[in-house]
Amino acid sequence: MPSPRAAGSAQGALTAYSLPLHALRILGACGVSLVLWFSAGRAIRAALLWTATEVSHGDYRQVRLVITMLLFTLIVLNELVVMIGMLYSVRGALREIQVRRAGDEADESLFDALNRATLVFATIYMAWSFHVEDARQFVALDRTHNIGEDLFSRSLTGEKITTATGLTDLDLRLSIAITVVAYGLKTLFGWWHTNDKVKGSGILTTFFELAFAFYGVNAMFTLVSARSDWLSSRVVMTTFHGWIEQAEGGVPGWKEVTAAIGEVWPYIVSALVEPLTWLTVAALVYGAFAEDTRAVVRGTRLDAVADRVEQAHTLTRTTMTRATTGFQERWVPPANAFRLAVRGGAALFGMFCLCYVLIRVGTDYADQGVRMLVGNEEPYIWVFLGNPVEIIRQLVVKVLTVCLLAATFDIAATRSREAGEVVSA
Repeated sequence: MPSPRAAGSAQGALTAYSLPLHALRILGACGVSLVLWFSAGRAIRAALLWTATEVSHGDYRQVRLVITMLLFTLIVLNELVVMIGMLYSVRGALREIQVRRAGDEADESLFDALNRATLVFATIYMAWSFHVEDARQFVALDRTHNIGEDLFSRSLTGEKITTATGLTDLDLRLSIAITVVAYGLKTLFGWWHTNDKVKGSGILTTFFELAFAFYGVNAMFTLVSARSDWLSSRVVMTTFHGWIEQAEGGVPGWKEVTAAIGEVWPYIVSALVEPLTWLTVAALVYGAFAEDTRAVVRGTRLDAVADRVEQAHTLTRTTMTRATTGFQERWVPPANAFRLAVRGGAALFGMFCLCYVLIRVGTDYADQGVRMLVGNEEPYIWVFLGNPVEIIRQLVVKVLTVCLLAATFDIAATRSREAGEVVSA
């Protein structure tokens, strides 16, 4: 029997410049399963969104709002599960996975992949505020759902308007109580997951992690809204804003530099950080543990520094961990994904980011072209056609992105295997 390395080489070399072709090859092999996953996910998402907007209005409002937030948690969890399912569905078309199977290496089931990857995926999803788009869609649907109500006249009569407030109107005490319970349950299931005590504990930990975050955010929103004027008048806040104004007036070029960074930064996130974040998710599904902080510096000069940190006093290590938690959740996964991508060479990283951006720019232009072709001569035509066109655009973007992520991982992992560094589950 030929070695796994020889079997992988026998299929032909994968290069950075073959990335688009390899992604299309994966699309041709697994296109049907990707469309089915996406369609099922959209159907479930639509049902949950519609149910949430229905439930959020009526008598016993606080009970309704608890259920609404629970449904929103399920909406986000559904997004995680569908993305992982789509990535997993193309697993058999990857040469790296074929080589693993030929060499009798570990291969996970879909449930195991979900159980392992959803928790880290949820952390990444929250750290980069991807859930904000889910909240916007809920608010937009809620407003559309109640478009027939005369909100202006209701505001004049003093009647409370509940439209678009289903995620922010929950009572503070109730929010705190549910947050505490969710924290306890996510800690319990997290311990079971770490020690392999209960099957499926990873998915349950993810659910309660999301519930803890969303109910907690609602409580924080209520607190900050109630105390925003008080906070803005405090000495510390006033002094801080005074320092900023002094720096803008006293430091030459400060205002220009900060303005330039503010303009460029969103493009950096969209073109570099965001694709690396999604590559992290692909790496998790295919067996590369990209949430490992130590892996970022492994093989570099900082590896020795990490050794010294691990030998430090327990209190020192605990303090450093707590102080850098937010930084780790946001930046460590993309940093590991970057290391994975550059294993295939700088060209692979550049080609991956370029293709990622081109998919979005291309579909935006295609969407605009379709709208111009159809026109808007008929009144309200886009009220009926807008959602179907947008769903088709999202389908094309999501399917092509999944194939691109899988192809990028495949090339990087194949290069790593050829160099003697195997990326496996």
